Amino acid sequence: MEKEMLALAKFKSGEGKFEKFMGFMQSDEGMAVRKTVAHVEKTVPAVAPDKSYVMFKVSVHNEDEMKKFVSGNNPVAKPIFDECIESVQMWEMSEVNL
Repeated sequence: MEKEMLALAKFKSGEGKFEKFMGFMQSDEGMAVRKTVAHVEKTVPAVAPDKSYVMFKVSVHNEDEMKKFVSGNNPVAKPIFDECIESVQMWEMSEVNL
């Protein structure tokens, strides 16, 4: 079942953490991991003006693996998360009828 979620990842202090993390996320290796948890073509990113955090609206198809991924427990993504990510928060989204 597909579920819309919002993830907010805060970067550790230091030069180049944003660029390094986003480089991984867009690499073949990063895309392969992302495809196992979400529909990457539906992901909507947003970046803080100072690049201290990123936010992603994600269409998740494997919630358990998504939780492992964003908590830095995916074996492929763990090194980049350990180096670059200070914390991640995640929310479930639901539509609001207007």
